[in-house]
Amino acid sequence: MGRMSLEFTLFDTDAGTEGRLGRMVTPHGEIATPAFAPVGTQATVKTLDPRDLHELGAELILANTYHLYLRPGADLVAEMGGLHGFMGWDGPILTDSGGYQVFSLAPTRQVSDEGVLFRSHIDGSSHLFTPELVIDVEEKLGADIIMCLDECAEPRDRAYNEAALARTHAWAERCRAAHSRPDQALFGIVQGGIFSDLRQQSARFLVGLDFPGYAIGGLSVGETKAEMYATLEETLPYLPADKPRYLMGVGAPEDVLEGVARGVDMFDCVLPTRLARNAALLTRQGRINMRNARFERDASPVEAGCACYTCRHFSRAYLRHLFKAEEILASRLATIHNVHFMLELMRDIRAAIASGSLAAFKDEFLAGYPIMGRK
Repeated sequence: MGRMSLEFTLFDTDAGTEGRLGRMVTPHGEIATPAFAPVGTQATVKTLDPRDLHELGAELILANTYHLYLRPGADLVAEMGGLHGFMGWDGPILTDSGGYQVFSLAPTRQVSDEGVLFRSHIDGSSHLFTPELVIDVEEKLGADIIMCLDECAEPRDRAYNEAALARTHAWAERCRAAHSRPDQALFGIVQGGIFSDLRQQSARFLVGLDFPGYAIGGLSVGETKAEMYATLEETLPYLPADKPRYLMGVGAPEDVLEGVARGVDMFDCVLPTRLARNAALLTRQGRINMRNARFERDASPVEAGCACYTCRHFSRAYLRHLFKAEEILASRLATIHNVHFMLELMRDIRAAIASGSLAAFKDEFLAGYPIMGRK
């Protein structure tokens, strides 16, 4: 455990945007940035195993502190060798703090300066998340990158955001003090809703605590896309250029492109896997619904030219049949395709930054990709 927790190298910045090409080195491997992390909420990326993830080219996955704290419990995971040993994944892992999940339980939680009292969605039992407890849980889970406990406020409520920000900053200090594992990188989380002055205040405060990386939380929670992009533009310049910037819970292709162009290095989202389980497959021409009757006799792959296992071996007609028959394989093949789509998009983005052509790539991609559209 003597290794440094995180090394970040910035190789290049795109000529026409704020896009950044870099590399993170963690105790469990390297991550090329900009990076997208598939989400494995309960120590599994739904329908995929670690071999699939390696073959797809995933370099970082996310697991959820809230869910794993409740079941099976952090002590059990630690006993099984931490998340890496428990789930058989030898690459880098990131755990969030569970803050977003707790705050989504609005009717059953109580927030104080001490922490958050909430009831388990599993059995109704009462629990208190404090910064110290969350860090203890994340240290037992053993991910390479871990998050401070933060308060995710409704983005347009100024008074709530001001109070929540004060708690988020106090909790960040307590998380920093409680953190003891040198092989884990603890990130601070910038909050502040859609209010530029609060976002900048948060960034300045957290930079003063000198975290090895910084996350931007509280976006994609009800604000418009224009508000999200404006918030990124007003926040990112206040974060240090030599440390990674992580936009939490954002993963629609258009949002990833817009985020990268503004200087974001890391993304995670359940979107590609959740869409897959609902028969919505991602293509460069937008999403397609595999239950659609027009695919009944369609012998073509999901997307022409796609190199994923699903597209190399199966037709749209077969996938439609699997979804109509409610076969488990439907979700698995769709997930393979969607995760491949996102990771291939990141590879294309990195190549575009390297050649100084991210703006042109973004414009070309978005010109052919209907936002929230269906092909």
